[in-house]
Amino acid sequence: MDYGSTHREIVEKCMRGNRKAQFELYRLYSRAMYNICLRMINDDLDAEDLLQQSFVDVFTKMNSFRYESSIGAWIKRIVVNNCINFLKKRRLKIESLDDRYHHVAQEVPIDGLVLNVNTINSAICKLPDGYRAVFNLYLFEGYDHQEIGQILDITEATSKSQYSRAKRKLRDLLAGQKLMIE
Repeated sequence: MDYGSTHREIVEKCMRGNRKAQFELYRLYSRAMYNICLRMINDDLDAEDLLQQSFVDVFTKMNSFRYESSIGAWIKRIVVNNCINFLKKRRLKIESLDDRYHHVAQEVPIDGLVLNVNTINSAICKLPDGYRAVFNLYLFEGYDHQEIGQILDITEATSKSQYSRAKRKLRDLLAGQKLMIE
């Protein structure tokens, strides 16, 4: 499949300033992009604001789209970058890797716990900003640790440790949910 030609006609109309085409592009991608914002930012109002700002950026930068990827991937990159910039402005705290964290945590058994999407999402939302950003970028958005390091201006090792700690914290939070259910 030629991803560069996905929605090509709509993109070309958007480049010419056609408002109906812009609305159609927004309609096609806004829900998925809002979900990215919400997963990364963890606040409905901020996610909505970032979504709107991202689409303003999309339409003002539309002439720089070169059909080297799908329009959806290009929009997603703008959304992710806006979310990261928002988190950086909020003083995203990412701990660096040092000798204190070389021990391996034991797996937390959660047998018998029926997990649903809401339980998992709730637990992800409770992760600290740094953990949640790396966790979402790696697991949900598909970036590797080297790319995450470049995006967040951290080392690859720090990205890996943040991801590991996020998983451990998530297991702890979900284990806590099991205790509350029992």
